Amino acid sequence: MTTLLGVDLRGRRVLVAGGGPVAALKARGLAADGALVDVVSPVVCESLRDLIDEARVHWHPREVLPTDGDDAWLVIAATGDREVDTALCERATAHRVFSVCAGASEHGTARNPAVTEHAGVIVGVVSAARPDPGRVVRVRDALADHLASGGVDLRTRRRSHGAGRVVLVGGGPGAEDLITVRGRLALAQADVVVTDRLGPVGLLRELPASVEVIDVGKRPDHHPVPQPEINRILVEHAHRGRTVVRLKGGDPFVYGRGGEEVLSCAEAGVPVEVIPGVSSAMSAPLLAGIPLSHRGTVGSVLVTHGHELPPRELLDAVARERASLVILMGVALLAGHVNALLQAGADPALPIAIVERASLPDQRVTRRTLASIDDVHEEVAAPAVIVVGRVADPSLLAPQHVAGADLDAPESA
Repeated sequence: MTTLLGVDLRGRRVLVAGGGPVAALKARGLAADGALVDVVSPVVCESLRDLIDEARVHWHPREVLPTDGDDAWLVIAATGDREVDTALCERATAHRVFSVCAGASEHGTARNPAVTEHAGVIVGVVSAARPDPGRVVRVRDALADHLASGGVDLRTRRRSHGAGRVVLVGGGPGAEDLITVRGRLALAQADVVVTDRLGPVGLLRELPASVEVIDVGKRPDHHPVPQPEINRILVEHAHRGRTVVRLKGGDPFVYGRGGEEVLSCAEAGVPVEVIPGVSSAMSAPLLAGIPLSHRGTVGSVLVTHGHELPPRELLDAVARERASLVILMGVALLAGHVNALLQAGADPALPIAIVERASLPDQRVTRRTLASIDDVHEEVAAPAVIVVGRVADPSLLAPQHVAGADLDAPESA
C-alpha cells in the first residue's frame, strides 16, 4: 500500500543526482517549493543550466558519490544509470532518507506525485502499484479541470476572527461561461456572495445552501442598497473571518465602483483581491459582430457612461469619425446623447447600434443611424451597450463572421 504524505521541504537539503531533462523537471519543482537543491552531475541540460544561472539550485559538476545523499532529506536518483540510481537509493534507505528512483521506482521509498494546486489545496496523484506516469497525469488533469470549474466546495473550514478577506470578481457580460476560471474558483471559496443583478447570477444556484447570498443589485432610478452600505457589508463580513466575493457584471473597475470598494476595505484593514472580468464595453459589440476598431475605418475607441452627456472633446472626436463611441448605461439618456452628437457636427447618417442583454439567449441588436434612432429608442431597455460610429454599419462585418456571435439572436434591421 502507498501512503500519501505531504512533506515540507522548505529550507531543507535535497539531492538531485543527474543532469538530464528528468532531473531538471524534479529540480525545478523542488526549488519552486523552497527546497535547497544540490544537483550533482558532470554535465547538465539547458533547463538545468537556466536554474543554475538563476541561482535556484546549486550545481556540483562531478560524478555523484554514494555518500552525497547522507545528510539530505530527500534523494532524487535520475542519472540515467540504473546501477548508480539503485545504489543511491539503497544507501539512502540505509540512512533513513527517503528517495525517488526515476529509472526504477521499486528501488526508491517515495514517489513524486502529479500535482495540481487550487485555492491553497494541493492534490497529488500517484500510482498505487506499478508506476504509470501517463495515467497519473491524465487523472491529475481531470481533477484540475474539476477544481477549476468551481464544482467543488473550497471554502475554508478553520478560520479565526478577523482573518477574512474580500474578492472583487468581474463576472463578464452575463453568460455563465464567460466568467474567468479564476473568478469561478473564487466563488467556490466564498462564504458570502454580495451580488449585483447583472453578470452570471445563474451560477449562484450552484453554490452550497450554506453560502450566504446578499443581493445589492441596482436598477435604473432604484438603488435599494446605496454604495456606502455595500462597502459596510463587505467589511463587516470580512471582519467576521469570512471570505466575501463581490460578484459584479462586466469588470469591477469599468464603471463598477470597484475602486471605492477597494478603498473601503483598505481603510478597514481588510485584504482585498481584484479578479478582472470580460467588460461589456468590449464584449457586447463583439457579440453583435461590431469591431470597435477596424483597419481603414477607425483606430480609436472611446468609452463613457450614460448618466450624463460626454464632454465636448469626446463628442468632437466621434463627430469627426476619429473614434468609435461606446456608451454604457445610456438607454435613459439615449436621445440626449444623439442630439449632442448631432449638435457637435456628426453626420446624421452615422450608424448606431444598441446591444441589449449581450451574451444571453435573448440578446437583441438594433441598428439605425443617428437620424433614425428616434423610431426605436423607446423600445430598447437596459442592460444595453450603445455603439456609435462607422464600425456599427451592418455591412462592415456581419455577426455570423464573428466567432461566438449568436446567430439566432433577433436583430432589428
